[in-house]
Amino acid sequence: MSKVSVIIGSTRPGRVGLPIGQWFFEQAKRHGKLDVELVDLKALNLPLLDEPKHPRLGDYANDHTKAWSQIVKASDAFIFVTPEYNHSPPPALLNAIDYLFSEWTYKPAAFVSYGGISGGMRAVQMLKQTLCTLKVMPIPEAVTITFFSQLMDNGVFNGSEALEKASVAMLDELARWTEALRALRP
Repeated sequence: MSKVSVIIGSTRPGRVGLPIGQWFFEQAKRHGKLDVELVDLKALNLPLLDEPKHPRLGDYANDHTKAWSQIVKASDAFIFVTPEYNHSPPPALLNAIDYLFSEWTYKPAAFVSYGGISGGMRAVQMLKQTLCTLKVMPIPEAVTITFFSQLMDNGVFNGSEALEKASVAMLDELARWTEALRALRP
């Protein structure tokens, strides 16, 4: 089975990315076609990019970068769980992406976004541009959670039937792309 990292992109206090990420992680496990791992950027605690050499060289000086590199390198695909901050993704997520280069290439990405009326879609559009530069293939299928606060209950996210169906469709498509892009990776 292909290994997929579900990456929680928000690190700020009071974030809902963790309960949404946990909900989606359970959806992905039930789906059963991918080997999923939950990765919380808050737990990784990456500082603002502090590597002395350019990421394309892969010559990392810091242990936190080496650990992050191993997670991304071992992944066949990614699912980014992201809010929208001022029409863009959270800085911690962009920082984590910028830490690495070749570890990302020729792998697909999907998105679980959340927010108000836009459901975080503007953040996803910006992420797609960044990821394409790294030769990551963003897939069109997504889980877009509008007015997420209506689905929160005492810190737990309770996804709707429509969100569960969107999750299955996205995971099915991600599995296809993961297999298709495998041939491009060294």
